[in-house]
Amino acid sequence: MQERLSEIQNQAKEDLAKAESLEEVEKIKTKYLGRKAGVINEIVKAIPGLPPEQRSSTGKSANILKQEIGTWIEEAKVKFADEGRTSESKEIFDLSLPGKRKHYGHRHPIVQTIDEIKGIFKKLCFDIEYGPEVEHEYYNFDALNIPADHPSREDFDTFYLGNKRLLRSQTSTVQIRVMEKKKPPIRMIAPGKVFRPDTVDARHASMFHQIEGLMVDEGVSFSDLKYVLTLFAQSYFGQDIKMRFRPSFFPFTEPSAEIDISCSICKGKGCSVCSHSGWVEVLGAGMVDPNVFETVGYDAEKYTGFAFGLGVERLTMLKYGIDNIRLFFENDLRFLSQF
Repeated sequence: MQERLSEIQNQAKEDLAKAESLEEVEKIKTKYLGRKAGVINEIVKAIPGLPPEQRSSTGKSANILKQEIGTWIEEAKVKFADEGRTSESKEIFDLSLPGKRKHYGHRHPIVQTIDEIKGIFKKLCFDIEYGPEVEHEYYNFDALNIPADHPSREDFDTFYLGNKRLLRSQTSTVQIRVMEKKKPPIRMIAPGKVFRPDTVDARHASMFHQIEGLMVDEGVSFSDLKYVLTLFAQSYFGQDIKMRFRPSFFPFTEPSAEIDISCSICKGKGCSVCSHSGWVEVLGAGMVDPNVFETVGYDAEKYTGFAFGLGVERLTMLKYGIDNIRLFFENDLRFLSQF
């Protein structure tokens, strides 16, 4: 019986060497390893009729041979499969055909605007600072000269999470954190998401992106503020942009101003984005209130500074002629793929 097993082993090797396709390999598998009429299975069935002293060794040898033939067959399958793929690729690949274009994703228009604004202020030697979106009410209100009984606090005193923590309503919180850690001179901007209970319409959303700026040093004046913001507006919108400063009020700046630019969508004729006025408010700014400096331990007699805040969505809408802020957040690729 051992001689018979040796003959089967040699014959299986020879058959696999002659095989020229996967179909032939499958036939060889059936011939030797088939459950009903396989050669190895016939040997196993004959073991009970052998002398007792041969049964154990024959069964062991038959199992070993079965595993060997199985391994050879799997190797042959891999070989023919690889050759098939290579042959197929040779047939399909044609250098004369045009290439298949792959569609890649790209940055969201809001991210593009933030990166562009950061680039402008980096050229003006401003640092980029970041802070938490879940903020303590001290940084969001108290340290910014907005006590609990201040009327302006009612507009943003909403998204509380408990334990005096809330979703920040402005990135001015980062200015306080930076001033607590650093001494003047300071030049910084703080980009990030903010949250306010605004009614969603063409110009407003309850979540939007804001960039706050701060400059503190000896002798900083309102003219420095106007110069920096003018440079920024001209760098972002172009030299032809018109700006106007209007007196306003912010608890953390004094004096304060609202800065408008001419509406690039309607060219000053009036549309839904500019509320048919021809102007769009893009910035709030002013000189830092001395009370804020006292909160962070700065000498208000020695240092002065200015702060400003701008809405990223508003600037993006104006630059690209977008008339509805909701388009940024609807994830419509027909819109987003234009940028």
